[in-house]
Amino acid sequence: KRERAMRLLLLVAALPLSSGWSLPLLSRSASLRSRAPLLQESIPKDRPTAFLGSTFGSNSAMFYRQGTLVLEDGTRLRGVSFGCEKPMVGELVFTTGMVGYPESLTDPSYKGQILVMTYPIVGNYGVPDDEIDEWGLPKFFESDRVQVSGVIISDYSHHHSHWNSQRSLSQWLIEQGVPGLYGIDTRLLTKKIREKGALRATIEFDPSVALGGSEKEPQFEDVNERNLVAEVSLKEPRVFNKGGKFKVLATDCGIKYNIIRSLLQRDCEVTLVPWDTPLKPLLKDMDGLFLSNGPGNPAMASKTVDHIREAIEAMESGEMEIKPLFGICLGNQLLGLAAGASTYKLPFGNRGQNQPVINLISQRCFITPQNHGYALDVTNLPEGWMPVFENRNDGSNEGIMHKERPWITAQFHPEAKSGPSDTSFLFDLFLSAMADPTKPLTEALSQGKYTPEEPKPLKKVLLLGSGGLSIGQAGEFDYSGSQAIKALKQEGLEVILINPNIASVQTNVDGQGQSPADRVYLMPVTADVVESIIERERPEGIILSMGGQTGLNCGVALEKRGVLQKYGVRVLGTQVDVIEATEDRGIFSDKLNEIGERIAPSFAVETVEDALAAADKIGYPCMIRAAFALGGLGSGLMDSREMLEKAARTALASSPQLLVEKSLKGWKEVEYEVVRDEADNCITVCNMENFDPLGVHTGDSIVIAPSQTLTDEEYHMLRDTAIKVVRHLGIVGECNIQYALDPNSNDYCIIEVNPRLSRSSALASKATGYPLAHVAAKLALGKLLPDLINSVTLSTTACFEPSLDYIVVKVPRWDLSKFDRVSREIGSAMKSVG
Repeated sequence: KRERAMRLLLLVAALPLSSGWSLPLLSRSASLRSRAPLLQESIPKDRPTAFLGSTFGSNSAMFYRQGTLVLEDGTRLRGVSFGCEKPMVGELVFTTGMVGYPESLTDPSYKGQILVMTYPIVGNYGVPDDEIDEWGLPKFFESDRVQVSGVIISDYSHHHSHWNSQRSLSQWLIEQGVPGLYGIDTRLLTKKIREKGALRATIEFDPSVALGGSEKEPQFEDVNERNLVAEVSLKEPRVFNKGGKFKVLATDCGIKYNIIRSLLQRDCEVTLVPWDTPLKPLLKDMDGLFLSNGPGNPAMASKTVDHIREAIEAMESGEMEIKPLFGICLGNQLLGLAAGASTYKLPFGNRGQNQPVINLISQRCFITPQNHGYALDVTNLPEGWMPVFENRNDGSNEGIMHKERPWITAQFHPEAKSGPSDTSFLFDLFLSAMADPTKPLTEALSQGKYTPEEPKPLKKVLLLGSGGLSIGQAGEFDYSGSQAIKALKQEGLEVILINPNIASVQTNVDGQGQSPADRVYLMPVTADVVESIIERERPEGIILSMGGQTGLNCGVALEKRGVLQKYGVRVLGTQVDVIEATEDRGIFSDKLNEIGERIAPSFAVETVEDALAAADKIGYPCMIRAAFALGGLGSGLMDSREMLEKAARTALASSPQLLVEKSLKGWKEVEYEVVRDEADNCITVCNMENFDPLGVHTGDSIVIAPSQTLTDEEYHMLRDTAIKVVRHLGIVGECNIQYALDPNSNDYCIIEVNPRLSRSSALASKATGYPLAHVAAKLALGKLLPDLINSVTLSTTACFEPSLDYIVVKVPRWDLSKFDRVSREIGSAMKSVG
């Protein structure tokens, strides 16, 4: 009966449609295993080789084929093919990066591995072309081919959208001969790998069940028994940037192209040699030695280890002068082996873009991209060597250095691509060592070491809540304030709350729900009221950043009146002068210009006449924004002089200052939530992309977390800028930075920085599980990010950037039907209720 039913299903699947196409079978049942392979020659010539549609089982995904991922533990998972239909074996590993799939798939360190991407939808921004850069390297990739053995994802975006995209991910994988499957439970695979370690796996396409036959035995291979380094290394030496200032000998164990670019951009002449090249004879004429990343078991590169040992012994003995040495990833393990240490295999490796690493000399924490399955055992590190970097989560080694020689390594990837470039300064350290090999590395690595000030007594803290909420409005600041109260109470502090909203969680004085404040004043958050409460309660500290724009404005007013100084109340977290620098559009523009950052051409004005004059210089249409305004009040796009005059008069009636700026209507709007402590550790917890282009207030826009159309370059370009701006301004705690990004280039402008918890912060907290207000309150008290514990895992550090394996969508709601004659057009002033 089963066989007859299967034949009937196959017959139905082959019935012709009116268009002449064959209807694909849309069942995930085991009967599909007996379908004959779809041969390339059977596809009409005018049929695209990639697939159409957007989700699993879409009727428009004509000619789709299913494949099976088979694991060594017997697990079989069916998925839809979106790559080359070629059986493949490999080691199943996962990466948690949310962007950068072209860079990751071409990383030679993934050679022999079937890569599971935990991010749920891949292919959104397509794949760029094969353009060659000024160094003769592919501009957008990390090697000359896709290195992974296969790609496993949850969902595939058949429609890619990006100005630099030239083809789909599906087309690229087909060109490269690499299989890919989607429609597979990647969270299940990730949990399985975390529990059991990396697994041997195979991707099958041929029917695994023949009619009347038996199931074929799957084929597995332990790729770590292969010399993968020899497979990815170049075969003949190659010289880049002949005549550069510093001559670097680089051994190619699978070097990423961005490592080469990072050296060339610093005017190095790079001589790249195969993995098994003797180094000692060549090093005599060089300024430094570089040991590259690479795939697989470091023990398989024993020849490279021997050559490194020979070179360092020659330098130690005086046979050859001391030359600086720098290694990355596998290079860290190879140098450790050459020095006399040992390595071990990690259970499931560290592969992603958000690994926190501590500099053991300065105690600074960095967010790093990583891709390795082995680690160096530093418990038996020989005399003269010391660990210099350590993974803040699992305690594994992230780099070693010699105590006297200019030799240093990093297990992570300072060159990034994909991932953050927070540690790119290590390339500058390498150049500095080549310029002066006698200069101790510890001097540079100890820069930025934080020495905490003597803590001042703090027993009572005043927390400013939000302004009054109307019926139907959402209470985003109630969410943030409640977290802050809980954090302050954990530190044993007495919390005084000013909040006029009776029906809110943080004013819940009966002890139900969140930890309540010790005393609650249900009064307006105004300078007069707050001063009277300060006079009565005499708190030692005040927090301004938990009550939205109302709290900030009140804090600025208190500072200008001298109230805080009069009663000896110190501002905890971001200081008032920083708040003013972000809220005063003129000062803000000057601050950004100091660090060479981009802001839309603008003029800060205080009269209607000056606003009209500024608009004449900028041209119409132009955008106006009121300083110190709530919900974008007083802002809008001005198409004419008459429209501007009317709007400026209204805005200046409630705000002392107006910003007239160039219109960037139609650009993408992207924002980042940034956290910084007083030791200058800085992370971006979440980034978000507005569904609506610039010109619609964030509160009125559909918002997606994380961003969907940003490449790795764009994502980390804006992330780096966010960190640079926040550090320059001196924000302590949490803030939000908003950008306008040109949809047709990498050009961007900074719109604004909110030095407080915002509506977006509440969304980001819920989207990522990272309690931003809770952490910000702790940082305001002088706590440091690396010392705070992740509230979800209860074991790892809070100094990390969450990688999501899901997507969060915020849809605003409006309640305009309650009011007559209200315009239903959305714009730069917020109208939604939450």
